[in-house]
Amino acid sequence: MPRSVDPAPAAAQARSTPNPEENDVVVEHARLIVEAGREAEFQEVFGTARAVLAQADGFRWAELLRCAERPRAFLLLVGWESVEAHTVGFRGSDRFARWRALVGPFFAEPPVVEHYHELGPRFSG
Repeated sequence: MPRSVDPAPAAAQARSTPNPEENDVVVEHARLIVEAGREAEFQEVFGTARAVLAQADGFRWAELLRCAERPRAFLLLVGWESVEAHTVGFRGSDRFARWRALVGPFFAEPPVVEHYHELGPRFSG
């Protein structure tokens, strides 16, 4: 007699495996290295730059983190509606020029930027 297979576990697995194309948030991950001795000034100016960033179409949220081991290194995380909202919409806008004019003078090297798809809700333990 053939064994029947319960389709429920496979269906549940399919629903719990996120599809990046269906998710509506893309996270920009930008590694920023600031010139030595200008870290505090950069953090202060970033408040103004963040307000410019927040006006961009497709912007969702932004968070700036400072590295504990390398105080000149910062991690900028920005939530966007899509990669294109950042790379085409924002970068092609006057807002990007204003944002870069504020923060760009602090960069010791060009930022390293990548985009990530959120795969599910944030969690805490």
